[in-house]
Amino acid sequence: MPSLDKSLIAGLPLFQGLSTEQMEFALSHARSARYPRATAIFSQGETARSFFLLLSGHVRVVRTSPEGQQVVARYISGGELFGIAVTMGASAYPATAVAAVDCVVLIWPNAVWPQLQERLPTFDAGACRTIGTRLQETHDRVLEISSKQVEQRIARVLLRLLQQAGRTSGEEIAIDFPITRQDIAEMTGTTLFSVSRHLSNWESEGIMRNGRQKVIVTDPHQLTLIAENKPTPRKH
Repeated sequence: MPSLDKSLIAGLPLFQGLSTEQMEFALSHARSARYPRATAIFSQGETARSFFLLLSGHVRVVRTSPEGQQVVARYISGGELFGIAVTMGASAYPATAVAAVDCVVLIWPNAVWPQLQERLPTFDAGACRTIGTRLQETHDRVLEISSKQVEQRIARVLLRLLQQAGRTSGEEIAIDFPITRQDIAEMTGTTLFSVSRHLSNWESEGIMRNGRQKVIVTDPHQLTLIAENKPTPRKH
């Protein structure tokens, strides 16, 4: 297998500060793969034999309850590790990872994890930060569902997605991957009807534009005020 070019990872936070030799070591154990949109990279319950780094694209992480209900847990953006069950001592993937758009990933076998930890300190620290961040996200979502109004929860999720994967055009910011109202409902612990009603209201107020699996925010400040439950002039 031909060696991978270190320029693939040189600019990523996980690898900043590493020597050329360290980056070449990391890549010598990895392989690259492309996943077309809507393709499962791995499935919930599948034996975890590898972990992944997203080079480009966006990945939707979906969990399925014992009753068969699917819930969008989060989205992964370029430069993030995912499928890191090995770091938690888990033998199976706790969720399904699906390419939200065409994706390119690096894949390492779990067996090499201890060597990467030992030889790449920034990589190990980055993995710990990733786990901590996702645990905090889960905590925040549980708290929001129990304490925030539905309108606030929807606004907060949209703002997080804009921060994570926003593409600016003039004064507008678009979420840079396809997302459905059902996805937003699952991420906010509410119903499709509630999400549709609020998004439609915000569109009529000039806060956003909605398309097929597309969300474009035209007034981020107004959306922030809604998320923070601050009084603001609203059109009726």
